[in-house]
Parts: sequence; C-alpha cells; structure tokens
Amino acid sequence: MSQLLLDIAPEHSPTLDNFVTGRNAELLRLLQDMTTGGELHNVHLWGETGSGKTHLLRACVRAFAERGYTAVYAAAEVPETSTDVVAIDDVERLDEAAQIRMFDLFNRMREAQGIMLVAGSAAPLHLALRDDLRSRLGWGLIYQLHALNDDEKCAALREQARQRGFTLPEEVVRYLLTHVRRDLPGLVTILDALDEHSLRLQRQPSIPMLKEILQDLHRSL
Repeated sequence: MSQLLLDIAPEHSPTLDNFVTGRNAELLRLLQDMTTGGELHNVHLWGETGSGKTHLLRACVRAFAERGYTAVYAAAEVPETSTDVVAIDDVERLDEAAQIRMFDLFNRMREAQGIMLVAGSAAPLHLALRDDLRSRLGWGLIYQLHALNDDEKCAALREQARQRGFTLPEEVVRYLLTHVRRDLPGLVTILDALDEHSLRLQRQPSIPMLKEILQDLHRSL
C-alpha cells in the first residue's frame, strides 16, 4: 500500500475550466477573458495556502501558451529572461537579490507590454518586500482568493469522484473533512488513493477503507 500511495497521485493538469470556483467567480471570469483574447492586465493574487493560487497561475500560463504566447511559471524565483507572460508564485519568499531582479523584470515587461501574474500570501501592501517592488505589485489588479468552505469542498470532492467514475458516500466525504488536512489538493490526492484501493479490492469506498489508507500513509511519511 505504501508504494501505491506514492504512485497514485497523478498530475491533474490545472486549467481554468477545472478550477473549483467557490466565491472566486469574478476573478475566474477575468482570467478566462484575458486568456481568450480580452483585455490584458497585470494581476496579483493573494490568499491562504490551498486557496488555489498556484492552480490559477499554472492554468493561465498553459492557456496563454496554447494561444501562441511565450509564458513561464516560477515559484519563489525570478526567470532569467522576460517572455510575453511571466507568472511568479510565492512572491513573499523572494530574497533581496531576487526582489531586485523582479523589480527590473517588472520594468522590462512594462516596456515590452508583457503581462505579470503574481501570487503571494497577502496583498502587496502587507508583504515584507522592498518598497519599490511592493509599489510595482500594486500597479495591476489585486484579487483575494477565497478558500472553499466545507460545503464547497464536499461538492468538489463528489464531483472529482464522479469524474473518476464512482460515487463518494456522504459519510466518507465528512470523515475526510474532519480528519484530514483541509486543502483541496491534499484531499484530492487521498481521493485518488481511495479510488485506486477501491478498484483493487472491488469494493465500494467506505470509512474503514479510508482509515486503512490514512494509517498506511501516516506510516510511510
């Protein structure tokens, strides 16, 4: 089972279509419009861990690339060269030298009419960054990403299960939300393990099956 748990977490390619919207409908509409030929903006996303910042940045880079833009995603680092679209995640983790490089990149991207998509743990004003960089981050549109509430997570997990071809019992959903880390990517990884184990045993997902998976995962860490 331990090896199974290490192997079953497939890379679900993030797209704007498979983002679970929750209370972020306005932001999602903006990004969909930008990536399908609408007006372009620099955008700063902020929110708690697990709210979907990385998903949206990667989804936008993919969508722009599919339309012929050069686009790059970087986590807590600054790309060496500018492209049409640059997405930088975890901006609060940039060290002093990287912040200077990002400030320079902002200026070059502005001159070239490129697009900067940035994500951080807080709005620009409240990030512990250089003043000049915080000023640049505030040039574009700023959106807070709202994490899913429990009802939205339940709906998302049921939909994820439906897409995989099985029904997730309500008691299993509630057990997941009560006893497992609450970010959606982590929950979906466990859902994949439950799906795989259910197929192997030819049994419906259940709380005892879920407990077995969680115990084995805990031992493998």
